[in-house]
Amino acid sequence: MSDPGLRPRVVIIGAGFGGLACARSLAGQPVDVLVIDRHNYHLFTPLLYQVASSLLNPSDIAFPVRAVFRRSKNVRVMLGEVARVDFARREVVALATSDDGGRPAEVAGPEERVPYDYLVLATGSTTNFFGMTAVAHVAHGLKDLPEALALRNRVLLCFEAAARERDPGARQPWLTFVVVGAGPTGVEYAGALSELVRLVLVKDFPELDMRRVRVVLVEGRDQVLPAFPKPLAEDARLRLLRRGIEVRLGARLAGVDGDRITLSDGEQLRAKTLVWAAGVQPSGLVRALGLPTTPSGRVSVDDFLRVVGHDRVFAIGDLAAVPYRGGEMPMLSAPAMQEGRSVARTILASLSARPPQAFRYVDKGIMATIGRHAAVAQLGRFRFKGFIGWVMWLVVHLYFIIGFRNRIVVLIEWAWDYFRYDRPIRSITKSK
Repeated sequence: MSDPGLRPRVVIIGAGFGGLACARSLAGQPVDVLVIDRHNYHLFTPLLYQVASSLLNPSDIAFPVRAVFRRSKNVRVMLGEVARVDFARREVVALATSDDGGRPAEVAGPEERVPYDYLVLATGSTTNFFGMTAVAHVAHGLKDLPEALALRNRVLLCFEAAARERDPGARQPWLTFVVVGAGPTGVEYAGALSELVRLVLVKDFPELDMRRVRVVLVEGRDQVLPAFPKPLAEDARLRLLRRGIEVRLGARLAGVDGDRITLSDGEQLRAKTLVWAAGVQPSGLVRALGLPTTPSGRVSVDDFLRVVGHDRVFAIGDLAAVPYRGGEMPMLSAPAMQEGRSVARTILASLSARPPQAFRYVDKGIMATIGRHAAVAQLGRFRFKGFIGWVMWLVVHLYFIIGFRNRIVVLIEWAWDYFRYDRPIRSITKSK
């Protein structure tokens, strides 16, 4: 238990969008805050696909968590991985990590018991392959920096291999890229990959006929961007087609055997690269802690985002099963940030004996880009597409990137790509 003579301690597990928003809202307040994360940086995940498509460097979208709270005297950061939580004693058991793959570090003991008065679970989500083990072994995800770097390497190596191959039939699988899942991640990556090929790699590999490159986007539902209104989704589909991207709707991935990919409608594709953007699931911490969950695997919470059965434990972001429009809140950054701020208000209200306010999500809209001059956006009652939607997408994403330096660098990289038709970050580097 925490010492009653000390200020209440809030422990936040996870420095993603939700955890960071909660910690920032508590900065300068009469509480002590400890943020625990297995990485020492906050990752701007909406732009991961740009790292994977050679437009941005990893450092452009990752910002040190300690630097975020450099001026916040009541917020501290711990690099570690949570192994378990003793809810009876209100203690978090954390293992030290070296942030290079989760191996134990030698700079600390094997574990540390951290007391808390309030606990906020914000560990996000992981890729969900829906039990398809064979797919999990060969597919490339887009959930963290190592995956993005591995995918960037894979694409560049495929073109190097294709350039060495003399047999046209054997060359084609190296030039075929299958992206499964046509949500924002899948659509944005497919569009970025198409532009990388058409505008950049075509100059790097004059010995290859880039008209032979295939980017195939597979979606099990009847439209791309299923969360968007149908008119915007259809506009996005047409723009994808105009960029040479093949769209397969109403088809799911049925199996993988070597470079042979089979879809549920019977179509077979030969491709050396499979990109998985078809689903995510709450992080494994949920199962490790034995928390109550809904059928989706997300943590059951009440109207104040408290974990059912635990008055001083909160779950936010991708972990939390927050009811929304007959289902659950989408796993997006905007809900996570609003939930983080709401939890901070609830904690502060409890400290001053004020009644808390139930969480209410304010939908500020959704957007996705297909490539240069092309994006779709739904902002309240207003819909935007094409160039206007693209400019709005640029402004919104630039605003939410953490760190002034990162904003400037990203803006410069975008401008270089826009005016020079070039993506200079094409190094094949070792990744985990």
